[in-house]
Amino acid sequence: MTRVEWGVDELPEQILDKLVDASAAALGLPIEAEWKPGIRSNLQVTLRLANMVAEFLLPDEAEPAPTFEA
Repeated sequence: MTRVEWGVDELPEQILDKLVDASAAALGLPIEAEWKPGIRSNLQVTLRLANMVAEFLLPDEAEPAPTFEA
């Protein structure tokens, strides 16, 4: 299934929980059970916003912004 067919912001809670558990294990972070609903909610919002950015089409002539340093 592609992201277009099943948006990443529409993942079932079971998959989000597995993603949270795998990420915590990879980073060596202990996660308390009572924290998981809040973490899952934050992840849902983050994925929804990331999906909006990924779906925004830029014209072919778009140029990257210059880098300014102070």
